[in-house]
This record gives sequence, C-alpha cells and structure tokens, in this order.
Amino acid sequence: MGGSGLYELAALDNPRWERVTSPWGEPSDDLRIGEIDGLTVVFLPRHGRGHHYAPTDINYRANIDALKRVGVTDLVSVSACGSLKEDLPPGTFVIVDQFIDRTFARPKSFFGRGCVAHVSMAQPVSPGLANAVERAIAAEGIAYHRGGTYLVMEGPQFSTLAESNLYRSWGCDVIGMTNMPEAKLAREAEICYATVAMVTDYDCWHAEHGEVDVPSIIRVLKENAEKAMNFIHRLARDFPRQHPPCPIGSDRALEHAVITAPEQRDPELVRKLDAVAGRVLGREVA
Repeated sequence: MGGSGLYELAALDNPRWERVTSPWGEPSDDLRIGEIDGLTVVFLPRHGRGHHYAPTDINYRANIDALKRVGVTDLVSVSACGSLKEDLPPGTFVIVDQFIDRTFARPKSFFGRGCVAHVSMAQPVSPGLANAVERAIAAEGIAYHRGGTYLVMEGPQFSTLAESNLYRSWGCDVIGMTNMPEAKLAREAEICYATVAMVTDYDCWHAEHGEVDVPSIIRVLKENAEKAMNFIHRLARDFPRQHPPCPIGSDRALEHAVITAPEQRDPELVRKLDAVAGRVLGREVA
C-alpha cells in the first residue's frame, strides 16, 4: 500500500492494472499486479494516482476488501509521516509496532449490526512480516528505526503546536493520517500487516524547524519513494514462498471473533463479508 509520494511500483514482471469490484464501494484505484522473482505482488496507491483522495475520504474498507479478493496475505503499508522525536530525522524509515487511533470520521469495521465481531488489536503489527521488512530495509542500507508508536490523526490539517506537544508527552514516535482504520481492517480480513513510516518532517514541535513546510516535505517524499521501491523489491525477492503461520495469529484473527448467532446474522451483510470473513462464515456467504 503506497502512501503520499508512492503512486507506482516499477520494475514488475508481467505488470497490469486490474479493476476490482468491492461491495464496500470503490477502492482508491485499480490494483497494480505483477511479479518479482516469481512472487505475485499487488500494489495499491492509497490516495489514488495523482493523489486525489484526502485521508478522511479514502475508502479503507474497499481497499482492504479488494486486496483480500485478489489473494493478498501480507500487507506492507508505506506511509509518509512526521517525527515526534529528535532522533528520528527526515529520511528515517520507522518500522512501527503500535498505533494510537485519534481518527473519528471513518468507518472502522467490516462488522456491525447483523453480524458482530471483535478482533484483538493488542499487537497490531505482525512480527514475522515486520522482521522480513527490517531485513530488506537493512540490506538496502536505508537509515531505519525498529519499533515505535504511530499517532494517527484525522487531518487533513497538520497538528497545532499544543497537539504536537501532547502526542510527544504520550511517548509517540511518529504522526500520520492514514494507518487507521487500515490496520484494524487488515486484522479483520486476516491479512498480516506491517507499517513503514517514512519521516518527512519534524511536525511543528521542533523549535529549529517550526511549522510544517510542504515544499520541503515533497522533496523528502521523492527521496523516500525511491528508497521505498528498493526495499520493496528486496522484500519480495527474499519473501518465503511457503508462507509460515503468523506468530500472533493475524491470519486467524476471526477464528473466535464472530459472536452473533448464525440465525441472527443479516444475510445482506454476510454476503458483503464473502472475501473478508468467508473462511469463518462458510456457506452463508455463498
């Protein structure tokens, strides 16, 4: 999943753009599908090519549903972000392991009235996937930091100084606008999820950098995008062809999550869940 500055994945074998229909609405764009060393890779520009979706306007449910429909098992979210720590300067890639969700205007679940489910989000990042990402980034010689908390704000405006300092007091490491509810929906869809937060600026808390400067962000975005494509190709080349089970059960998250009795489930909602929850709902999604 490509964020700001990453709208294309180059150097794929047998590439094609494929339109995927979702019962949850329109995904951000067509899916870019191809191969790297024989491994099928799917790319989706989160904001659409040309960046025409603001963070709040992204159809996160349709995006995750579309990826699930074409067989995606592991999702690496590549996202631009601001730094809330002195030792995470622009250009650093942060492999985060926690999130604080401060969004409020986005649908956050595939489930609801007619079919209720509760998945665990204690560990929102799949450690096996994060380990593979770290190996790829390190092999490419990219400056990175393993671990950290990503504060997800609603946007599209940047933080006030008071907000930025509040999030720093909470111990957050980076701030962005897009990884929630994406991570929650990936968990509901039983897709392993990891985030690479690419630092573009110091947010507005830093005395020497002041308020966020968009032209400077765009410059760093372009530099980060090139590095991101390099590590993604490395990750795909080295990725295990026989997929191991997720150590924390991301790939089995719905095993005991659905609590609505079968006879009480809304048939229309169940049909919409065919890709996301077909493994556990069985014939009801037919």
